[in-house]
Amino acid sequence: MGIYEELQARGLIAQVTDEEEIRELINNGKATFYIGFDPTADSLHVGHFMALCLMKRLQDAGNKPIALIGGGTGYIGDPSGRSDMRSMMTPEIIEHNCECFKKQMSRFIDFSEGKALMVNNADWLLDLNYVEMLREIGPHFSVNRMLAAECYKQRMEKGLSFLEFNYMIMQSYDFYMLFQKYGCNMQFGGDDQWSNMLGGTELIRRKLGKNACAMTITLLLNSEGKKMGKTQSGAVWLDPDKTSPFEFYQYWRNVGDADVLKCIRMLTFLPVEEIDKMDGWEGAQLNTAKEILAYELTKLVHGEEEAEKAQESARALFSQGAAADMPTAELTADDLTDGGIDILTLLVKSGLVPSKAEARRAVQQGGVAADGEKVTDIHHIFEAGTFAGEGIVLKKGKKNFRKIVM
Repeated sequence: MGIYEELQARGLIAQVTDEEEIRELINNGKATFYIGFDPTADSLHVGHFMALCLMKRLQDAGNKPIALIGGGTGYIGDPSGRSDMRSMMTPEIIEHNCECFKKQMSRFIDFSEGKALMVNNADWLLDLNYVEMLREIGPHFSVNRMLAAECYKQRMEKGLSFLEFNYMIMQSYDFYMLFQKYGCNMQFGGDDQWSNMLGGTELIRRKLGKNACAMTITLLLNSEGKKMGKTQSGAVWLDPDKTSPFEFYQYWRNVGDADVLKCIRMLTFLPVEEIDKMDGWEGAQLNTAKEILAYELTKLVHGEEEAEKAQESARALFSQGAAADMPTAELTADDLTDGGIDILTLLVKSGLVPSKAEARRAVQQGGVAADGEKVTDIHHIFEAGTFAGEGIVLKKGKKNFRKIVM
């Protein structure tokens, strides 16, 4: 099985423009491909995880990845999948976020000896002359076709700024520049990027001739990744200071029964043949599959030692009601009122809920417990001494825990 066939078997490929040519390049290690990452935060999250895994798979098969950091497109923001305009970031924030991305990507991709490139599109986008850009690129784009693209249609009723309307042109120009400067002959992206990616392929062929080698492939990348990227309590980050290895492990350990085998197939590096044998798993076997998924992905992101610790802690948590590596929230004297703290404030301080309104609902619905005892009174007060020594374990729902100490 070639790497292209493996991507198909893992359910990753959604659409392609030139399948036979793409298959030939990828299977023979001749693809120089790029995936773009806009620096909208100072950490990558699990929504980016599938892209990083894909880059690693293709690099391991001899292909050359280009990680394109959107230091330039980050000034605008992609309207795809959004109902409103992104907040504008300062140049300093964009630069900081780009540096954070570089560090995290290096855990997945080998940038040594020219095996991969990391490029920032600010290098060519920020110095463009507007009139020259219009003359060089504008004639190759049909406004009618752009407006028909799904990424724009969904925004037309609520309003689409001219700023965001330029995003497709800028992304297309990225592919054109990467083709010219680095011999990039292929681009990968999520299924919500199809229109933007076709724009880049067509731009190269129109400017350089139909025989120019520029190919497009989209994956079930962003549609799945965006669902994976957020939980009820917020994003799941790859930065251990934002999402601890234990929380990261727990996130994957708690995926739904219907998604666990799909995630194993798409995200882990277990052999396809081994995963095929799991297709018939059900009941208690799915819990085993969830442990496999959580362990393999935590090992990829945080290393084997952290994965072992997270798995041991998770097992201890469910078997004994405690875990050494559980996320911890530390209270200070300033958090107390008259020597105590009420349950709603404690839930918010712990990070288990974002607001007192949600805390109130959780308590009233019977979903909150302290050291195994259900808390049903929204006015319940914990005295300061409660948190001495080992503290207490606060639980919201069946799967969210915090150790509270002082």
